[in-house]
Amino acid sequence: MPVFQTSATPDEETAAVLRQAAERAIAYRQGILDRRVSPEPAAVAEVVKRLGGPLPEGPGDPLQVIGELDRYGSPATMATSGGRFFGFVIGSSLPATVAAGWLATAWDQNTGLLVAAPATTLLEQVALEWILEVLDLPRESGGAFVTGCQLANFTALAAARHAVLRRMGWDVESQGLFGAPELPVIVGADAHNTIFKALAMLGLGRDRVIRVPIDAQGRIRPGMLPDLPGPAIVCIQQGNVNSGAFDPAGPVIEWARARNAWVHVDGAFGLWARATPSRAQLATGVEGADSWATDAHKWLNVPYDCGIALVRDKSALRGAMGTGAAYLQESPVREPMHYTPELSRRARGVEVWAALKTLGRSGVADLVERSCRHAARFAEGLRDSGFEVMNEVVINQVLVSFGSDEVTRRVIDALQAEGTCFCSGTEWHGRAAMRISVSSYATTEEDVERSLEAMRRVHRQVTGA
Repeated sequence: MPVFQTSATPDEETAAVLRQAAERAIAYRQGILDRRVSPEPAAVAEVVKRLGGPLPEGPGDPLQVIGELDRYGSPATMATSGGRFFGFVIGSSLPATVAAGWLATAWDQNTGLLVAAPATTLLEQVALEWILEVLDLPRESGGAFVTGCQLANFTALAAARHAVLRRMGWDVESQGLFGAPELPVIVGADAHNTIFKALAMLGLGRDRVIRVPIDAQGRIRPGMLPDLPGPAIVCIQQGNVNSGAFDPAGPVIEWARARNAWVHVDGAFGLWARATPSRAQLATGVEGADSWATDAHKWLNVPYDCGIALVRDKSALRGAMGTGAAYLQESPVREPMHYTPELSRRARGVEVWAALKTLGRSGVADLVERSCRHAARFAEGLRDSGFEVMNEVVINQVLVSFGSDEVTRRVIDALQAEGTCFCSGTEWHGRAAMRISVSSYATTEEDVERSLEAMRRVHRQVTGA
């Protein structure tokens, strides 16, 4: 039974469906600045009520399907593409990247093989080269586009597992981990949970790691690194998810080199500090690591989902991820399937290419710098209002307490319900805190001031002050 039930030709109906979707998407983005950030609970309740129910027995009208999706789905979304979402490190999406994503979806290329997807395979290679350039990382590095930093950490750590065990005479891809040499993994005590999940998936164990003490901002204390006799994997972070702090890369990498250890960098958002001269010193020395993980859907402001795994020794990445023999020489053109956990996947790199082509080096630097200035203004405004800023604001993360843990949590809940902006809650050194993460290109000074006023207003309402 045909999908389309009208007298129009398939080409005409395809054009009509795509045109309506584009028009509705444009209207959504144009209205994002005027709507509340968090959706109304009633709108969320409508999603299942209006879009759920029994599976249809037969085909429906695609125009009606898209209309219903927009009518009931759009009001229930979180306005993360606007300028006042600060709840998590979630970037907006630059207009060019949204449009590039539409085009890449229309192309519908399975970007695993050059022969199956020549355009997107080559675009991804260009995008990877540009990423290495803008982050000033070793140009010989290999890389992979994956869903997010969770899978980027997994992919890079799989390369680390491959390389370090091979140094000890063990082929983990062939022999597995049964009987493998002991492989110590060292992390900071405040490492992100994606590191532990990746280690669990790789069979290295989340509870077997050696945790290194940290300072008050969550940074590894290099003087507390263990004295290991043999090879290991060391994980450092650039941009603590709460404080924004950076592990001291130089001293840790120097320690690791003396022990033939592999250093992996979890830089989901903080690695982008290297894109701007004013913040690059925060990540000094990180170029000496062996692998890096970051997200494009955070500070580069491309649509979800897009993580990036980078590995200095591309043969280690291919050895861990390749679908053929690990000893095969690199082909002149990178075959994506040999560098990612996936074979079938969408062309994520097209949106990255569009972002970098649109922004250029200076545009990326400005995007990062503006976010940091906005975070500094949040910290200044909150301190001036008598609230406690709990971290050293070095990048785009601000932690604030509004007094007691109870008051802080009530302010967070009320602010989220009020809708002017959205900030999330966390715990920092055993205390409740509100976390402000600034990473959207759309955030303006007006957004910051409007959000600050909402925070003050909600605090007065909660406390009766």
